[in-house]
Amino acid sequence: MKTSGNGKPASLAAAPDDAPPHHLGHRDRLRQRFLDAGDAALPDYELLELLLFRSIPQRDVKPLAKQLIQHFGSFAEVIGAPISRLTEVKGIGESVALDLKIVEAALKRTMKGQVAKKPVLSSWSAVIDYCRLAMAFAEREQFRILFLDKKNALIADEVQQTGTVDHTPVYPREVMRRALELSATALILVHNHPTRTASITFGHA
Repeated sequence: MKTSGNGKPASLAAAPDDAPPHHLGHRDRLRQRFLDAGDAALPDYELLELLLFRSIPQRDVKPLAKQLIQHFGSFAEVIGAPISRLTEVKGIGESVALDLKIVEAALKRTMKGQVAKKPVLSSWSAVIDYCRLAMAFAEREQFRILFLDKKNALIADEVQQTGTVDHTPVYPREVMRRALELSATALILVHNHPTRTASITFGHA
């Protein structure tokens, strides 16, 4: 019987110590798919994998990405979850959770910038997308106000009140006081529904 250099049968010889981990090839292929076809070609768990690659460089993160999507429901719900809930998932420490929250903050800043550059009522879909990202996955109900000028451009975006899981107080006097301070001529009132999945409600005044 032929033997390897270490005296073991060739068929049983161990793989070289310097052989790259199997998941490294998967990472390269996934990155290339993203470069070639963009995010539309990737399901939620694979897009999440791309983020986790940088936070967890030495481990196969595909099972973890799938577990996160299964636990929270979607990519948006994963990055929208608070750090305290993210770290409940085995394999997610505070540093990884923080990386995910930084991605969420960058998305919010980008979408808010898109809303601020145009008259709000002529870019309604962007307003809805921004408010959904900012509020839909919050654990407590929020009352948010978008203050507009006479050209319907955004002056300010403020969370006026934060309540419980199913209730938040609204004080009309405070709303009007703030509108006068900002010289706003129109308001968009928004609140979320934490007890319903990704649900928000709009009102215009």
